[in-house]
Amino acid sequence: MIRIKNVCVYCGSSPGNNPGFIEAARDFGRILADRKINLVYGGGSFGLMGAVANSVLDNGGTVTGIIPESLVARERALNRVQEMVVTRDMHERKRLMFERSDAFVALPGGIGTLEELVEQLTWVQLLHHQKPIVLCSIDKFWAPLLEVFDRMKSSGFVYNPGILDDLICDSVDEILPMMERKANVAPAG
Repeated sequence: MIRIKNVCVYCGSSPGNNPGFIEAARDFGRILADRKINLVYGGGSFGLMGAVANSVLDNGGTVTGIIPESLVARERALNRVQEMVVTRDMHERKRLMFERSDAFVALPGGIGTLEELVEQLTWVQLLHHQKPIVLCSIDKFWAPLLEVFDRMKSSGFVYNPGILDDLICDSVDEILPMMERKANVAPAG
């Protein structure tokens, strides 16, 4: 069983065009702070990333930002976090985010968010870890991706289709309960 003390949030470095995305990021930040769960995130101060991190901090929580040196100025690293780790590159950033997290959630985001999420799902499929992964589909944001996952499964390209079960929720209030359920499920075997 995994005790969830550190949650990695993958999300957009921009706010997107739906005000519900920023609201959800702020709400999830408050939830993490209330539950005394440390946020591990990409280190920027803009967009959903900045919203979730600032909300955690504004509500008395703790934040670990992990940002490549090439993005420190571009994404304006959030200097008020308790810990900011500056890495050489994206590969080191992703490795440290993985090592420092007990679970992962993807809020709405772009190509980088998708890439980080898919890497974690790949590692689960390859049995590199069993840490919980949740997609929070605010306003059905991740619905098209779920269709792709279903197509992959039905076409025989996902050899452990169970990794894609119980993956999605529609509201930030559901994220931690889903992670805790997934963390407490005994591995198949």
